[in-house]
Amino acid sequence: MKKILTALVVATGLLLSGCSNVDTAISLGDTKITTAELQANVDLILAERGKVDTSQMQLASGETLLRNQLNFQLLLSGFAEIAKDLSIKITSSEIAGRRAQIVEQVGGEEALPAALVSASIAPTDLDGYLRAIITTEKLGQALVQTGVAEADVQTRTQQLFVAKVNELKLNVNPRYGKWDSTTGQIVAAPAASDAVTPSNE
Repeated sequence: MKKILTALVVATGLLLSGCSNVDTAISLGDTKITTAELQANVDLILAERGKVDTSQMQLASGETLLRNQLNFQLLLSGFAEIAKDLSIKITSSEIAGRRAQIVEQVGGEEALPAALVSASIAPTDLDGYLRAIITTEKLGQALVQTGVAEADVQTRTQQLFVAKVNELKLNVNPRYGKWDSTTGQIVAAPAASDAVTPSNE
């Protein structure tokens, strides 16, 4: 699942400005994630860690986990906007089918919680995660049909994502870091030292 998640990460060119509302962790167009929502998401991930064996996992914590979750939510929101604009329809049966594939891949339903913990995906985000994956696949198919070479699909998908995020204007609360256009990630910054941190595990 980590490989699938990594494939969703896009790089370069996103617009960064500070959020005017200190209660907002990140906003993209009309979509807003509050600091409370972010904290609740991280707390759920930490709670899930307590239910499985994490001794062999390399897991993010503290401010790193917060930033990772912001990046994750940005990806979900960005691709949701692209799907809306391009009328990419995804049915509940498609999501269920992809979920079944993931369950089989990780070794069964009982192994799914550990797989989600390893990927730092909250159970409540699984459907959104699968929707984003299917969106990128359908987008890739559409690009190929328009004449884009398969080797260029990932780059073109990244460009479309960046263009959409720039259009909607990404705002990141400086307490969580700053946008690094080179890595395509929200990274630690001096201003992030006072960031709200997750509850102790």
